[in-house]
Amino acid sequence: MSELSNELQLDDSGVAVGLPRPTSDVDQIADVPYRAVAFRDNDLASALERSASWLRSTEAWLGEALDVSAIHLDYDNGADSPYFEVKLLCNEEDLAGAPLLRRRHEHRP
Repeated sequence: MSELSNELQLDDSGVAVGLPRPTSDVDQIADVPYRAVAFRDNDLASALERSASWLRSTEAWLGEALDVSAIHLDYDNGADSPYFEVKLLCNEEDLAGAPLLRRRHEHRP
């Protein structure tokens, strides 16, 4: 993996440059460990739909199923924050695009 890690194109947060990003301003990809990708909304169905949409686009980009180790649902009673938070705890190598690079190396002559 160390040979592949030198070739990964990562942004400042350590995820692949080409990785699809959550579309809402309140959603985010968290730092390590666990690489939680959070979707926040006052409407739970909307947060779940955005998380499913992001998951589908990321798996299409990755070319394989994303390794999600857990899904966490939380809520916030604060006045200025969205009530629901859906977090997908993702494999950081997947978010860095390592499977793409690994397949590229496997197909080289």
